[in-house]
Amino acid sequence: MRKRGQEGFTLLETIVALAVLGFLLVGLGEGVRFGLGARAAERTLEAKGAGLDAVDRTLRTMIAEMDPGALNAPPTLAGAADRMAFLTELPEGAAIQGIREARVALAVDAAHKLVLAWQLAPHAVPLRPPPQGRVVLLNDVARLAITYDVPGGGWVRQWNSVELPALVRIRIVFRQGDRRLWPDIVAAPMRDRPPVM
Repeated sequence: MRKRGQEGFTLLETIVALAVLGFLLVGLGEGVRFGLGARAAERTLEAKGAGLDAVDRTLRTMIAEMDPGALNAPPTLAGAADRMAFLTELPEGAAIQGIREARVALAVDAAHKLVLAWQLAPHAVPLRPPPQGRVVLLNDVARLAITYDVPGGGWVRQWNSVELPALVRIRIVFRQGDRRLWPDIVAAPMRDRPPVM
């Protein structure tokens, strides 16, 4: 207690102020530590998901640009539950000799790699075999689960129609113990045939 005329803080008031300041500093330190930990976890997830995001965008674009065929030629989609092959356009920067149209096949190989095999499909009869290649999209993939939407008829696991499906859904199943998660890739193929000239 203070006597009249004395200025300043008592020892008890000083101890209480220091205790409150200590609690504030501990709370602030824990908040900073939590924020740094959350940012590190976010960076780890971004690094793991970077490849998945690129694969997602590439496959969606290639399915959306799937060739619907012409009136005298049906679309060239051969679809199974774990693989698919179709005629499409390669991504913008992947043109070879100015050609983007290619026959592609998507499957998981024996080494658990998600592989996209491609062969250019030139419009003229080539003098030599057209360029082809194989690109590993992802590692440590157990299998693909692909389904095809029959317009007005639901989802099926095989596709052998002369028309394109309304939607294609691809689920990437990672090997046991792999913590990567990614939502199904669902894309709509271009269903309109080019106009007859």
